[in-house]
Amino acid sequence: MNREPDWALWRSFAAVLAQGSLSAAARQLGLSQPTIGRHVEALEAQLGVTLFERALTGLKPTPLALRLHDPVQAAQAALNQAVMTAEGAQQEATGTVRITASTMISNYVLPEILAAIRRLHPHIALEIVPSDSAENLLMREADIALRMFRPTQLELVTRHLGDIPLVPVAHSDYLARRGRPETLEDLWSHDLLGFDRSDAIIAHASTLGHRLTRDHFPLRSDDQPLLWELLKAGLGIGFAQANLARRTPGLVILPIALGIPPLPLWLTTHRELFTSHRIRVIYDALAQGLLAYIKGHTSPR
Repeated sequence: MNREPDWALWRSFAAVLAQGSLSAAARQLGLSQPTIGRHVEALEAQLGVTLFERALTGLKPTPLALRLHDPVQAAQAALNQAVMTAEGAQQEATGTVRITASTMISNYVLPEILAAIRRLHPHIALEIVPSDSAENLLMREADIALRMFRPTQLELVTRHLGDIPLVPVAHSDYLARRGRPETLEDLWSHDLLGFDRSDAIIAHASTLGHRLTRDHFPLRSDDQPLLWELLKAGLGIGFAQANLARRTPGLVILPIALGIPPLPLWLTTHRELFTSHRIRVIYDALAQGLLAYIKGHTSPR
């Protein structure tokens, strides 16, 4: 080996190993596929070893590549820790804060909260990552996360802001056309909006003693913002955050007890970042805005 490989090469190697392909690694890192390919080839050349076997089906890691996984991951975590420690020492409210939240919170709750934050902190840039997957704060995929579950890692600072009730909802146009269900039996006879691959609604109905199938849901999607727009268009009855439904013109909450567990909302960041003035002011401002939303104090949009 002529010289120590640049960390960028190791980072691309780790992404290919984790994602299974050059294209997926490129998407994760925000680079082009040819760049990732060149990085892998350069790393192999500098180490004098083969890390991936090339085949028509893609790249297959060699046994050596698999053995390198843990030490590279440990090095990556250590570098991220060093960056977070340095950023935690910053005292100026400037720079960038990356926030991740569910697709529904990102699209329909955060905008007015972020508008207020931008007025207060115009020198802080905000990056928003709408995602229903759990972005990894420890690997710096986000600085602040809004979770619908309680994070358990000791390295995180987390605050339970409250619980968001989930209720059956329909647009007034749909109810005028199809009538208003008064009981659970009535509800199941209506056009229901539901998930495509998830059976969460069907499973919960089963706990209530009702046997539902996919046929009860003539409109299905795993994209929750799309389901919300279908609901607003009057295409059926869905299940939504009560506070969001109350502030949306035309939507009616149906007084049918379903016993749906509420959504807990946790605000989370890394403990090393929590000492950063930039992160802390955005964290506190998000908490204030989200608490107002949970209490129903936000104004209609």
